[in-house]
Amino acid sequence: MDNLEMALSLRHQKEFVKSNRLLMNLAKENLNDAVIQYQCAWSLDILGLEVKAVPHYEAALKLGLPDEDAKGAFLGLGSTYRTIGEYEKSKRTLEAGLARFPEDKALLVFRAMSFYNLGQHDLAMESLLKIIAETSKDREIQSYAKAIEFYSDKLDKIFLES
Repeated sequence: MDNLEMALSLRHQKEFVKSNRLLMNLAKENLNDAVIQYQCAWSLDILGLEVKAVPHYEAALKLGLPDEDAKGAFLGLGSTYRTIGEYEKSKRTLEAGLARFPEDKALLVFRAMSFYNLGQHDLAMESLLKIIAETSKDREIQSYAKAIEFYSDKLDKIFLES
């Protein structure tokens, strides 16, 4: 088992500090390995060290990742930016992820959180309502899915008879 596999195994076993130590060493030794940089960022996030995770996420995305890892890195970096108060960077990162993965609902949800933090409550609600209408398996929600979708971008509109 190589060191990356060992670090991921430790993470899976919830040995987050040990996993992070291994990944930090690997990241220092492998500055041009996108996957190691991504895994290192993830391990820092798990430990609540979001600010330290940012450069690793940025490096991983710049170096290029396989699709599944790239989705996680866009979401991780976008979420991390949001949690450290970098709301505009958060939105831009999540939108870059959505440009590459337009159907990814998790990216849409996290972008809605960024919209909220930016004071764009209408866009946050619209996005979340559309996701709920589209993905909910709840019978009652599905019976109103078309109405939820219709009103999702009209929350401030008042409908009066003329």
